[in-house]
Amino acid sequence: MSKTIMIVDDSPTMIMSIKSNLEGGGFNVLTADDGVTAMTALRGGAKPDLIITDINMATMGGLELIREVKALPGFRFTPILTLTTESDASKRGEAKQLGATGWLVKPVLGVELVRVVKQVLPAH
Repeated sequence: MSKTIMIVDDSPTMIMSIKSNLEGGGFNVLTADDGVTAMTALRGGAKPDLIITDINMATMGGLELIREVKALPGFRFTPILTLTTESDASKRGEAKQLGATGWLVKPVLGVELVRVVKQVLPAH
């Protein structure tokens, strides 16, 4: 059974690119255009095996999303990767403290993204 990944990014182009790469790697993909939409989906029953989020988004950014996801029952151990243009070490540290599993700086090649995801989600 293939794993499900939720992509949270406010750029339709990024979502399309990441989704295409992950689906090509054999993953099921859910998408959300900001943290609020992602939280609505999670509270509504979506159960991704991994969440990939941008950091800088309107409405609810990635750091707040990480905090909210980790507070949801059943999501404490769900891995979360950030995929962002943000390279500030303090934000990276804050994301890790909030529970992010890893930090990737855009742009990331599709094959590299799939490789990292397969490392985080073994037995794919």
